Amino acid sequence: MGLLQTAPQLVHPYRNDRTLLALLDRVIPPERRSALDADLDALGDYAQRAWERARRGTPRTPVLTQWDAWGRRVDRIELTTAWQEGPGLTTRHAILAAGHEPHAHARLEQFARVYLYHLASEFYTCPLAMTDGAIAALRASGNQALIQRALPHFLSRDPATFWLSGQWMTETGGGSDVGRTGTVARQDADGQWRLHGRKWFSSAVVGEAALALARPEGAGEGAAALALFYVETMDGGERKPQLVVDRLKDKLGTRELPTAEIHLDGLPAWPLGELANGVRQVAPMLNVTRTWNAVCAVASMARALALACDYAVRREAFGRPLIEQPLHAQTLADMRAEFEGAFALAFEVVQLLGRVEQGQDAPHEAALLRLLTPLAKLWTGKLAVALCSEALECFGGAGYIEDTGLPQLLRDAQVYAIWEGTTNVLALDSLRALGEGLPALRTAIGGWTGGSHEPEMLAPIHAALDAAARQPQSLHGERATLEAAARGLSLTLARSAAAALLARQSTFARGRGDMRPGAALRRFVAHGLDRTIVPDLADTHLLL
Repeated sequence: MGLLQTAPQLVHPYRNDRTLLALLDRVIPPERRSALDADLDALGDYAQRAWERARRGTPRTPVLTQWDAWGRRVDRIELTTAWQEGPGLTTRHAILAAGHEPHAHARLEQFARVYLYHLASEFYTCPLAMTDGAIAALRASGNQALIQRALPHFLSRDPATFWLSGQWMTETGGGSDVGRTGTVARQDADGQWRLHGRKWFSSAVVGEAALALARPEGAGEGAAALALFYVETMDGGERKPQLVVDRLKDKLGTRELPTAEIHLDGLPAWPLGELANGVRQVAPMLNVTRTWNAVCAVASMARALALACDYAVRREAFGRPLIEQPLHAQTLADMRAEFEGAFALAFEVVQLLGRVEQGQDAPHEAALLRLLTPLAKLWTGKLAVALCSEALECFGGAGYIEDTGLPQLLRDAQVYAIWEGTTNVLALDSLRALGEGLPALRTAIGGWTGGSHEPEMLAPIHAALDAAARQPQSLHGERATLEAAARGLSLTLARSAAAALLARQSTFARGRGDMRPGAALRRFVAHGLDRTIVPDLADTHLLL
């Protein structure tokens, strides 16, 4: 028998992640590390076990049983093993609750957990993100009755009392265009609000609660007339009969995640606040859920890179391991530099979110968070697809074979650019934040790069920032042209911010004798920061 190739092994995702370890070393006080390390180490152990379990077993997906043997409607959803383990893992390691502790590092400690747990969870992190967003919306609403009702469950550290929350926004009439929502809220004879309508995407239908947009009966048209409602889905151990699951979505990726189409047939509901401006009430969720999206995208990149690097040591071709082949090594190093930039930006947003929530932010940081959140989400979402695709090439034909587990990395990565706003939606959101956000970003970059040991890297960063700042003026305020240029402008700002953050990390690491972040910075900048374009709308119309 000829040589049998050794499969790639997943190295411990925490103990071997120098990027995460360096961040925690730089930011987290020593007195907080022991408890945090224990959770992160355990989650790394779980990630390794989950990877091995998936390689040994047959892939499973959720199964919807709508009727029992006697004709009774049950809408029972059987979940995968990882999803069944989700409540226990989440509560035991405070994956959700840690982010809401009253100290400055709460969000960083939470998202370090999320980063390690995400892929092992089989996207159980999706409803966790929805739940985290619901917490933000409920708190912002000031509705004390709902806060006292729901938050003890959402933040519970006991799986027996832990609840998930969904977000039911999307309908057949439109995704981002929620103003076309057709779900109606009516009051019954007792004054109880009840929802009637169809929700086209429900990614947390197995949760115990949800937030849903609906139009109060008699309200006008458009988004401003919508209200945001809180619902509960369970009556004891059974799903409420007014919530009907039509089917589960057959998706490209995230197949273990039970995304459903549902009908609401008089489901009891409670308004969070006023019976209007529901979209505005959704806004507090966005910084939270988009941050989850960015961190999870970076987690997918980390997994793809870890497996590709491990395989490069194990696989020999033309008499040498792949890691010793110059072009292959160059490819891996390029991927590593892009990953480190994405990691730096995503986790800076994490820390900004924490400081703003705790009221410990600097004067410019609220505006900075408003700008960097959509930038981080849109860039990391696109980069995850590209990097996971490149990683599959690193395995040759094996990267195209399902039972290696590798194609799933690419299929799943595609969702990051779609969830919580597509790239174009986020680019337009970034435009709206530029007025205060761009000066705030310049202030932040000045702080991040102060005392840099790589001064020659600062000129390209500032040049790219200047190009981004000039673009609105160069387009003479023409809104259509500016919107057409928004994607390139957003990518330029995201890459510039990431480069400045890499410069900060390089300075910190160099003081400890670690020259690798400096190498990542130089390579990342060499890949180019300026992605601005001047669109020709006439050519656009000709081509279309």
